Amino acid sequence: MSQKLLHTPEGVRDIYGKEYAGKLHVERQLRECIRLYGYEDIQTPTFEFFDVFSREIGTTPSKELYKFFDKEGNTLVLRPDFTPSIARCAAKYFSEERLSLRFSYIGNTFTNTSNLQGKLKEVTQMGAELIGDPSVEADAEIISLVIQSLLNTGLKRFQVAIGDVEYFKGLCEEAGLDEETELDLRAFISGKNYFGAQDLLTERKVAEPYQSRLLKVADMFGGMDSLAGARAMADNARSLGAIDRLEKLHFLLRQYGVEAYVSFDLGMLSKYRYYTGMIFKAYTYGVGDAVVKGGRYDRLLEQFGKDAPAVGFVMVVDSILEALSRQGVAMPDAGEIRRISYSREDFPEKLAEAQRLRSQGIAAALVPAGSGCCAPEDCCQEGGIGHE
Repeated sequence: MSQKLLHTPEGVRDIYGKEYAGKLHVERQLRECIRLYGYEDIQTPTFEFFDVFSREIGTTPSKELYKFFDKEGNTLVLRPDFTPSIARCAAKYFSEERLSLRFSYIGNTFTNTSNLQGKLKEVTQMGAELIGDPSVEADAEIISLVIQSLLNTGLKRFQVAIGDVEYFKGLCEEAGLDEETELDLRAFISGKNYFGAQDLLTERKVAEPYQSRLLKVADMFGGMDSLAGARAMADNARSLGAIDRLEKLHFLLRQYGVEAYVSFDLGMLSKYRYYTGMIFKAYTYGVGDAVVKGGRYDRLLEQFGKDAPAVGFVMVVDSILEALSRQGVAMPDAGEIRRISYSREDFPEKLAEAQRLRSQGIAAALVPAGSGCCAPEDCCQEGGIGHE
């Protein structure tokens, strides 16, 4: 047999034993918190038509998608991102609904990243989407839900950085940047590549003071004082409106009692172009990338025929589990498994014993005597019951 059959492809892995038990525990803690905020479960397909994740939608770049064809020749895609799928589903089944919709979901996503990036290509994500509510109160609910969910897993040291793409767009509009330059600049600023951004603006002949303002965005992070600095630098209604909304958001988060976990970063810009306002990421030590990402996407559902604002987030369960492990947060014991050794002669009695334990909520495994399933010292000589 080829040894290759025993290995997984690059970027995916097996999860088993205590690690998988810990992952299931984290998922339960996250799901329970989301449920308490009034969100209902929804499930969408693992693969969709390519157009759901097309460039026009503004999601994952085509080169990072796992694409294949069905028998009819349609191009299909393993989902790289849940949000467009939820938007499609909401537009299809709730097209006439005018009340707010609250959905939650869990599943795996697939991104064909470079092996050099060292990232998993298949990860488990859990998230929530609030559709039909354009208010800053909805933004506050989402941020509060993220913070409470992370606290529910046992994480204590984390920070949610909040920005607003409208602030950046207002500065670009003020400077007269075309869409291509804006997107290129967004990539540089999002990656904190100051020199790349400066070269781009010089090459495109962006005049002062606009060039300096755009470059300074990358350094605008911190507390409320960073918002005050951003307000003083802007001179257009779009950017100032974004600052107004972030200040209102901070006031509401204080009412939720979670402001200690919040900071602001106006240089934070996502590769997903469907975001239209508030955007945020949650970071914790022990993990290089964000463990939660989200924001407001008020025009995405229009792509699927429903005119409705929306805001939501996705939590990367694998990354949260890694952070908990590196921070030494103990996972609850999965519980013992009673191993009951039986022979052909005493099987009825041992089966009855196993059934009795199971009825009490105790895991019991029937194993043939002499099967070598456990070390002799793990099994009780009388009654044939051992403990894992």
